[in-house]
Amino acid sequence: MDYRRLGRTGVSVSKLCLGAMMFGEWGTKDHDESIRTIHRALEAGINFIDTADVYSDGESEVIVGKALAGGRRDDVVLASKVHMPMGEDLNSRGNSRRWITHEVDNSLRRLGTDWIDLYQIHRYDPDTDIDETLGALTDLVRAGKVRYIGHSTWPVSAIVEAQWTARERGRERFTCEQPPYNMLVRAIETDTLPTCARYGMGVISYSPLAGGWLTGRYRKGSESEGPFSAARQRLANRFDLSLPENQRKLQAAEQLAELADQAGTTLIEMAIAFVLRHPAITSAIIGPRTMDHLESQLSAADVELPDDVLDRIDEIVPPGLTINPAENGWVSPALQPAARRR
Repeated sequence: MDYRRLGRTGVSVSKLCLGAMMFGEWGTKDHDESIRTIHRALEAGINFIDTADVYSDGESEVIVGKALAGGRRDDVVLASKVHMPMGEDLNSRGNSRRWITHEVDNSLRRLGTDWIDLYQIHRYDPDTDIDETLGALTDLVRAGKVRYIGHSTWPVSAIVEAQWTARERGRERFTCEQPPYNMLVRAIETDTLPTCARYGMGVISYSPLAGGWLTGRYRKGSESEGPFSAARQRLANRFDLSLPENQRKLQAAEQLAELADQAGTTLIEMAIAFVLRHPAITSAIIGPRTMDHLESQLSAADVELPDDVLDRIDEIVPPGLTINPAENGWVSPALQPAARRR
């Protein structure tokens, strides 16, 4: 397993990051099975684990905490997130100082640790002053509860504003961004990745397999109707095959599967290797639900895609294009209702 620096920090992380979203109610309900999968990832050289408070309503964090007990915690770069609703109360969500300082203690308790290496703001909130968010996170760093801070799926304008605010106000700066990125979802190549590179930020991309579209599960003539998990069912617009954009995804996935066969690799390996090949990517988050899923993805760390294969991928899905815009994870300001005249 190769390791890369996380942005401009002194921390090195494995180029594959173990995502824990599928551990718990949303995926594998058996805690012991999930723990065995986590231990296998650590044995394979992965030293980077990413979870969030919202994953299975905190259950994912509990499972990760159990897996790292008994002396494993010190060797792992542990990441979690805050922002998504964790109850019916309107203040039990978002990027406010009140919620961040409250919820970090819940995450620490569930994870069974005294500190989180990378604490990330799960989504951008245009209604909360970035300085308020950065101020709360800075206090957590100085208190020793958090080592570094990051964000996930932020628009470029907010990334730049946050870097400027940190510099002008003397706040801790965000060290990394966590966006969606794969052969079918390439919008971040246009602006997000160059912006992160310009500010020396790491990029921990998620969904390299496009929620199963790049595993070979979705092929013409197959009986797959997905989504198959509770987590995926929350994102049904990305899987509904009656939508024309998803029909275009199906066609592209078919062509990419044929290309993988011609290149002598699996579609899974090609998909993950494609993400890792981009020079701005620090680590690709893999999200296995079972041990078999993990084993099928670990081998991608050793795959190097030649230029002719990359060129062919670009022909199938051009650089900067996301076939189904719903998968970008953020809404362009021009498309937000508040930005319209009527």
